[in-house]
Amino acid sequence: MAIYLRSRSPARAAVPFTGAPGSPLLRHFGPNWYAPVMGTAVVATAGSALPVRVPGLRGLCLLVWALSAVMLLAVLAARAGHWALHRDQGRAHLLDPAVAPFQGCMPMALLAVGAATLTTGRDLIGHTAAVTVHALLFTLGTVTALAVAVVVPYLMVVHHRPGPGAASPVWLLPLVAPMVSAAVGPALVPELPPGQWREALLLGCYAMFGMSLLATLVVLPLVFGRLVHHGPLPLALTPTLCLVLGPLGQSTTALGALADVAPDAIGTPYASALGAFAVLYGVPVMGFALLWIALTAALVVRAARRGMTFSMTWWGFTFPVGTCVTGSAGLARHTGLAAFDWLTVALYAALLTGWAVAAVRTARGLAGGALLQAPRPATAPAA
Repeated sequence: MAIYLRSRSPARAAVPFTGAPGSPLLRHFGPNWYAPVMGTAVVATAGSALPVRVPGLRGLCLLVWALSAVMLLAVLAARAGHWALHRDQGRAHLLDPAVAPFQGCMPMALLAVGAATLTTGRDLIGHTAAVTVHALLFTLGTVTALAVAVVVPYLMVVHHRPGPGAASPVWLLPLVAPMVSAAVGPALVPELPPGQWREALLLGCYAMFGMSLLATLVVLPLVFGRLVHHGPLPLALTPTLCLVLGPLGQSTTALGALADVAPDAIGTPYASALGAFAVLYGVPVMGFALLWIALTAALVVRAARRGMTFSMTWWGFTFPVGTCVTGSAGLARHTGLAAFDWLTVALYAALLTGWAVAAVRTARGLAGGALLQAPRPATAPAA
């Protein structure tokens, strides 16, 4: 997912990537930094879901999974340091309407790495260890996902009070987190004892699917209304339009994964209906996702022509696109349609491109320390 604006300014000197305890090194290290973890982990998960075999791809996915695991540990440690050294800034982030929605990135990062561990990391650490890691991260991620899905909207209503035209795709971040739980939870269903445990997890994932879907349907009209009535987003924030793909691709992924495990967790009549529901829901939603991809691409090209430069919002080109890859792969499994195979491959190629560009530019920004400076507020372009 994307990250709130951190553009590099020629007038601002870079902050060295060193510092003693209490230095400003971690002061502006916000929850947005979990987004690169999500965007990296989904490369491994989506690669494992491809319906075609590509030589060397499995090894690449394993390497990327290991990188995402290291990144998760590093970001968790940095965020702990942020709260230990700069509690005032941590509280300010919660009360800042531009930053608070990014609290949804932490549970999604936990869930994304857990899913990648089971789909890819098991080649290195074994199935039992991979299941244990996934179960732990799924539990932590789900608890925090449900928390932020309530706390952040509460803060928006009570403290933030955004004005007309302030709707942003980043509002979806805390709302889509339970959908990620619904998408990665089904992998644990076969690991549970038959009977009540399996059925409870299956239906719990469906409940989180519904929770996230209905909340998304409330916010999406606000986002599109903001675009229609107030014009395009500021240049540096244009990549956040990709965040809309998150709930679309993740919900399609969730229903496909749930339909895969339903026969072993619930009665036959329901299992058959859930399989049909995955297709009847997923195909129209994937169609809308393709429409939104085309609209976003046009707006990104427009922004690039007007001088859009790199910022950390470019990570929006990774995780949401990855959810569309896994969603398309699920439709390919359930329909047997070759068109979905080709669509999955094309989306994965786009994901790899977006991830490579964002990763390289982020590494450069971290090396110089520019990305650890205080974010500058985005300004709307002149009419």
